[in-house]
Amino acid sequence: MISQLGRYEVLGELGQGAMGLVYKARDPLIDRVVAIKTINLALALDEKEEFESRFYQEAKAAGRLSHPNIVTIYDVGKNGDVAYIAMEFLEGRELRDIMDDGGLLPIDQVLDIVAQVAQGLSYAHEHDIVHRDVKPSNVMIVRGKHVKITDFGIARMPSSAVQTQTGMVLGSPKYMSPEQVMGKAIDQRSDIFSLGVMLYEMLTGQAPFNGDNVNAIMYQTLNSIPSSPSSLNPEVPEMINFIVAKALAKKVEDRYQNALDLAVDLRACRETLHRYGQKTNSSHAPASGERKLSHAIDVGGRIGTREEEAMASSLAGLSKAFDSTVATLRLAALTASNEDVDELSKTFKIPRPTAEEIIKAAPRQVPPREVGSKKPAKATAQKYDGSLLLLIVLLLILFGIVSMYFF
Repeated sequence: MISQLGRYEVLGELGQGAMGLVYKARDPLIDRVVAIKTINLALALDEKEEFESRFYQEAKAAGRLSHPNIVTIYDVGKNGDVAYIAMEFLEGRELRDIMDDGGLLPIDQVLDIVAQVAQGLSYAHEHDIVHRDVKPSNVMIVRGKHVKITDFGIARMPSSAVQTQTGMVLGSPKYMSPEQVMGKAIDQRSDIFSLGVMLYEMLTGQAPFNGDNVNAIMYQTLNSIPSSPSSLNPEVPEMINFIVAKALAKKVEDRYQNALDLAVDLRACRETLHRYGQKTNSSHAPASGERKLSHAIDVGGRIGTREEEAMASSLAGLSKAFDSTVATLRLAALTASNEDVDELSKTFKIPRPTAEEIIKAAPRQVPPREVGSKKPAKATAQKYDGSLLLLIVLLLILFGIVSMYFF
């Protein structure tokens, strides 16, 4: 093992990266521990130039990004035939390793992890950077309630010196979008499809597109419609089926058009599950029991200002549907019989609202009354008419006083 890379003192080997070894090292100038990704440039001459160009492209792409859900790049350099990138050292685990431990993560945790990845991707896309290789092994779960996206090694930038040749396929077959499989030009919606594949796998324990070889996987990606997640995991609510289906749409125009909309819908879905007390823990753990995240990690990442604004406005169509169903049930509870409310509750598969929720949702001037009551509102109307008449009289008296004063 090498002991020095540029000014960095190598402390140990972390593992094998996509294009070389990854080391744990120390920066003596500021006494900071870093992770260093390397690539051995002593390759065949016909590959060296492309590998080196792509390696520096990763540094340039990720170095432009500053977001809590994206790994931070500190430095780039070259030591003999070894090029390297120094980045923040992440104490945590790859999402791939967590998923491989066995057992499905709780659904609300799955939604939160994927929402954080979507937020990071949204930021990258705003800066014209497409990741191209979104998958669990490129996502780190770290202590401090953060999800980090890593490895922008094959990311595309407008100023990139590495141009993808026609028909050249980059990425991991199981997570490729249809347009990647066909070697077409891609944009941010390709990352959204890949994230949808990851979401499906986390919810069900299996990839939506599988096969004995790469060609079989690619054929399914282009032609197969996977079963809904809830058919494989009964704990998955119906609303999540719609989100997954939209993320995995074959046509880019039918897909989520930006990752922020996906993040907002996932957050809204998660809040809906908590609000109405629906089950969020998967029951499909192996005999040894469900595995938890290392170090009891709570992945409750915070939503940024832009995400909060988007949450307050239109939620990509899907979240409106969630809210409108609940609103319909509350309206029925205010106006219909108890039997009708019970029937709607069964139809929508939503718990019947409590009296407190109905009163809170009702117009402020409406007095509380029994849920499902059919009592007429005649007395209430008379009360409002009397109040209005009194207000008019007071205004006339006030007008008379003002007129006397000035005239």
